[in-house]
Amino acid sequence: MKKLLIFIVALAFCSCNFFKGKKSSENAVARVYDEYLYASDLVGIVPQGFSKQDSLEIIKDYIDNWIRKKILINQAESNLSSEQQNFNKQLEEYKNSLVVYEYERNLVAQKLDTNVSEAEVDDYYRKNIKDFQLKDNIVKVVYIKINKTTPTAAVRSYIKSDKPQDRKKLEEFCLRYGQNYLLEDEKWLLFDDILKEIPIKTYNQEEYLKNNRYIEISDSLNTYLLNIKGFMIKESVSPISFERQNIREIIINKRKLKLIETMQNDIYDKALKKGDFELINKKK
Repeated sequence: MKKLLIFIVALAFCSCNFFKGKKSSENAVARVYDEYLYASDLVGIVPQGFSKQDSLEIIKDYIDNWIRKKILINQAESNLSSEQQNFNKQLEEYKNSLVVYEYERNLVAQKLDTNVSEAEVDDYYRKNIKDFQLKDNIVKVVYIKINKTTPTAAVRSYIKSDKPQDRKKLEEFCLRYGQNYLLEDEKWLLFDDILKEIPIKTYNQEEYLKNNRYIEISDSLNTYLLNIKGFMIKESVSPISFERQNIREIIINKRKLKLIETMQNDIYDKALKKGDFELINKKK
């Protein structure tokens, strides 16, 4: 088998001019029933720079996959009726779907307004507030991860404080010592994402959030300091600040669907006025 593959590789890397003549079983490298795979079919399947051994493996896999595919196709054709093998209707429907999809995609790219104002977001949230229910617990936090050897006395007071001067000192401390930190305490985050960063062990997130505000945990390498500035429990109404991006996407998607619907109706009405179609009633 190895000698055969070496011969195949040699043939595959020969000039393609050698194979311009009529193909026959004489220069074939594999056969499945009455179909042949030729050495010329292998030209170009091995990228440049591969070793001889890697090239052999690539060609071997290609030939094996070709054989398996042809056998499977033959088996399928043998077990399906000619009617079952007639895919013209499915292919036509698929082609039509692709044509319409591409047309709609270009239309949306050209005409869809993707600017959503804060007033629109607020209005949508207010009118659909029942739809915005938290599926997870969310929190607002100030957080810093530092090396376990770093002194924490000063940063404890900074992270607990709301004074602007202490926030400035906390920022400077984070820039100097923080391995990871988060100071955007007005931003809602999933509590599950916080648990991925900090080795907090709890079997009841809701109770944990209700009973803990400042958290300091250490492992073998690091110390984690966390000040929970606010939290909301799942199944309560989700705050608008947490839903703004989601609402923007909803509004834009509604505009997209409306744009496509309007386009379809306009095309239909124009075709009706021009007499491009009609309903034909045949009386028996």
